[in-house]
Amino acid sequence: MTANEDQEMELEALRSIYEGDESFKEIGPTSFQYRVGDVGDSKAFLIDISWPEHYPETAPNISMNAFFNNQISPQVKQSIANKLLNQVEANLGTAMTYTLFEYAKDNKEELMEHHQRFNNTITLAGSDCTLEPTNITAASKKKDKKEQLTKAQKRKLADKTDHKGELPRGWNWVDVVKHLAKTGSHEDE
Repeated sequence: MTANEDQEMELEALRSIYEGDESFKEIGPTSFQYRVGDVGDSKAFLIDISWPEHYPETAPNISMNAFFNNQISPQVKQSIANKLLNQVEANLGTAMTYTLFEYAKDNKEELMEHHQRFNNTITLAGSDCTLEPTNITAASKKKDKKEQLTKAQKRKLADKTDHKGELPRGWNWVDVVKHLAKTGSHEDE
């Protein structure tokens, strides 16, 4: 079999295995991402695997540089990549993307044992300005902003409402006689 036939067969297998799995994402016909762990999990990480032209005879490209992994220190990322590369060497010549994803899932705790939250700050060259990334968690999501009304809008609303803040009964009713006069639907007999 040629490398392209092997890739096509593996691509079909990956699509059928990971169908409906939100952790798996097919970026392109030869590029895939897999999230190990849940979104809110502090030890979750994302693996990028792309196939070179002669894969599986040559090793796939493994990257841990996804934005999702910004809270992981470079040392831990390198450690995970090295352990995955050891698996690549053991499986060279065979379809291994599924094997690599499953290895990462099964050994998540071992791979992330030295993980501590990494504060990834960016210092701009030539300035004292430091940008700090924000941690996105369920608790820190922005609350929906309330619509701001102008003083005139508030006054107009207050004039329409009674002392309880409710609109009076029939406030949006149409005067039937005026309506019929405007539409010309009434008949003079």
